[in-house]
Amino acid sequence: MLMKLTFGMVREKALQLSGMRMAGFGMTHTLLHREIDPYEVSGMNNIPDDTPALFVYYHGAIPIDLYYFISKTFLFKNRLIHTVADRFLFNIPGFSIISEALKVIPGTLQTCSNILKTNHLLAISPGGVYEAQFGNAYYKLMWKKRMGFAKVALEAKVPIIPVFTTNIRESFRSVSLARRLWLKIYTLTKLPIVPIYGGFPVKLRTHVGEPIPYDGNLTPEQLQKKVAASLEELIVKHQKIPGSILRALIERIYEVPKGKSE
Repeated sequence: MLMKLTFGMVREKALQLSGMRMAGFGMTHTLLHREIDPYEVSGMNNIPDDTPALFVYYHGAIPIDLYYFISKTFLFKNRLIHTVADRFLFNIPGFSIISEALKVIPGTLQTCSNILKTNHLLAISPGGVYEAQFGNAYYKLMWKKRMGFAKVALEAKVPIIPVFTTNIRESFRSVSLARRLWLKIYTLTKLPIVPIYGGFPVKLRTHVGEPIPYDGNLTPEQLQKKVAASLEELIVKHQKIPGSILRALIERIYEVPKGKSE
């Protein structure tokens, strides 16, 4: 009884203070990041002020860019972005309390659609944990045939906004050795077991692309391809391929024009 009361009180308090904590979280991270690991967002004007939208983003080894982007959006747009997380996270004790306060959901088709229909913002990475673990410095999308996000957008009749962060793969990287072994283990367990290294204070800049308006004439397959092409366009435009940790560190001080390094 005491345990239930304690968790109930924590849950209620977390929900009551979620907005305040997000503001504090966002301000703290913005100030720290300005000094330690500079972060910028371009295309903030593409984020709607009071209408729903679905953000589709490239998933780094650790999505720290998403945390900063959510904070920035909350601070400057006064809007909290709901996010879809992998189901394994919800098996971690206590995570459900945090997730409810910060609007993190497992992400069923119906749940995502309802969030958008109630005029909220939602962020999804179609590549998910697979892209996080097995992506590399060449920044290829690893969506396989996933198109759930397209079904959600069509169901809710909302625009899709592509989002990409320059140098996200240089901030944290997954180990490439024994890739086949890690892939086999992941196929069997669906758990993120690939070792990750990094925490490099590289220059990070999130690019918010032009919204792709709702078009009821498109099938989920067609919309998926359209969004993938738009996101790949952002990657080609803003990311030097292959990514380089050293170059990304230098860009904190001086940004080398993209054409000069290719």
